[in-house]
Amino acid sequence: MTTLRIRLELSPAQCLAYYRGVKQAVVARAEDGRTVRFPASELRRFVTPAGVHGSFELRYDDNNKLVSLRRLA
Repeated sequence: MTTLRIRLELSPAQCLAYYRGVKQAVVARAEDGRTVRFPASELRRFVTPAGVHGSFELRYDDNNKLVSLRRLA
């Protein structure tokens, strides 16, 4: 299982684009420099009126399928 940490700073307008389906996936750079992509729908529970801000941990299985996303801070 692969674990990656990312930092997200998404404005309310950016979140709205994901919510409306204009963008289907979030692309972010992990702390180790790798670029990761995951379904935007995974962020819904973290959206606030200010957008999405904070550090997150992503876990992928051996087939590179997202298993979990959790907020760290």
